[in-house]
Amino acid sequence: MAQIEFQNVSYRHEKKSILKDISMNVEPGDYISIMGPSGSGKSTFLKLCCHLISPTGGRILFNNEDLMRQDPIQIREKISYCFQTPVLFGETVRDNLSFVYSIRKRAADWKRVDFLFSRFNMSRDYLNHKIEGLSGGEKQRIALIRTLLFRPDVLLLDEVTSALDADNTLIVERAIEALNQEGITILWVTHNPEQGKKYAGKLLTIEDGQIKSLEKLR
Repeated sequence: MAQIEFQNVSYRHEKKSILKDISMNVEPGDYISIMGPSGSGKSTFLKLCCHLISPTGGRILFNNEDLMRQDPIQIREKISYCFQTPVLFGETVRDNLSFVYSIRKRAADWKRVDFLFSRFNMSRDYLNHKIEGLSGGEKQRIALIRTLLFRPDVLLLDEVTSALDADNTLIVERAIEALNQEGITILWVTHNPEQGKKYAGKLLTIEDGQIKSLEKLR
């Protein structure tokens, strides 16, 4: 059974057709790189996957049920989206991580925090760092750690390394590969052809709002 299924999905915004008649399946445990020219509809595709926006045509299934009829809050606990530009809040790293637990009325799991810090090559000392003093690479890694405190079934990544240097990019790539090996489905939008084929099992190419190809890499 497909984890996410697009059935003739289209999306229009202000009379402009962004995606046209998209049909494809995302299988559990997939690692799919999504590539294509700027403005081709890649980010729109990700937003449709997690009900951030609704299709204007066709149907999307998640675990064989209509995505649009499922509770958006529950969907986002299972399908997590990480944006290209990280958005952090509060004053410290601790504020960002504690908030995730407080809104769920759960005690903070600091063992989970420590594990994720280690995975993203960061020390626990970062908990007390001020947000304003973090580099772009550090902010992106904190945003990813925050997203992963509660393990999602599907992780959507929208060019999360496009502004990072080579060292930070490699740290993130290896961490995401490990998450996929643990069973998390990965959909990663990237403009980097080398990155697109480095770890992914499939390469989805979108051009002019349509699927140009879905290639199996390994």
